[in-house]
Amino acid sequence: MILSVLGEPTRDRRAERHEATKAEILDAAWDMARSEGLAAVSLRDIARKVGMQPPSLYSYFESKNAIYDAMYAQGCQQFVDAEPWDDLTGDPVHDLRRTVGYFVRFCAADPARYQLLFQRTIPGFEPSPESYAISQASLARVGARLKSCGITDERAVDLFSALGTGLADQQISNDPGGNRWIRLIDDAVEMFFDYMTKTTKDRTPAQRGRTR
Repeated sequence: MILSVLGEPTRDRRAERHEATKAEILDAAWDMARSEGLAAVSLRDIARKVGMQPPSLYSYFESKNAIYDAMYAQGCQQFVDAEPWDDLTGDPVHDLRRTVGYFVRFCAADPARYQLLFQRTIPGFEPSPESYAISQASLARVGARLKSCGITDERAVDLFSALGTGLADQQISNDPGGNRWIRLIDDAVEMFFDYMTKTTKDRTPAQRGRTR
C-alpha cells in the first residue's frame, strides 16, 4: 500500500493503469477468439487492436500462452462466480438438474470459452497451477454436491462431468443457439441419478471401483 505524506493511503495509479491495460488485452484476445477461433489469437493482432507495438505486450504478458492462461483463469472465475447456489433446494434430482443445466448453458453461451476451459484445442498450452486450481476447486465442489445427494461411487464425478460436457458439446456442435440437447438435461440427470443410487447399490465395492 502506498501512503501519502500525511500517512493516508493513496491510489497506485500506475498499477491501476497496468491492470486496466491487461484487461483490455484480454478483452481483445477474447474478441479475436470468438470471431476467428482460439488458434487465430496472435500477439501482433492483439497489439494492433489495443493500439500498441507488439513488443510492448511483453510488459503485460510474457507469451501468447500467458494470455491463454489469463483467459483460462478468467473463464474459470466467471463460472465460479455465477454458480447457482441460491437455486439449490436440497432435493437431489432438482439440484443435480440445476447443476447440469447451469453448466451446459454456461458452455453453450460462449463456445470459445468452452473450448478453452474444457477441450484441449491449443497445442502446447497447459494452464498454470494457479489457474488450474480454480477449476479443480470447482470440480471438488461437484464431488461434494454428489455426496450430499447420496452418490458416493468413486466413478460418479467422472460420469457426471462426462454427462455435462457431452450435452454441451452436442448442443454447441449441432444446434448452436437452440435447445435440442439442453431439453434432454432433466431426463439425462434422472437416468444418472437412478443408475448411481439404485443400480450401483447392488454392486460390491470392488465392482463399483472397477474400470473398463
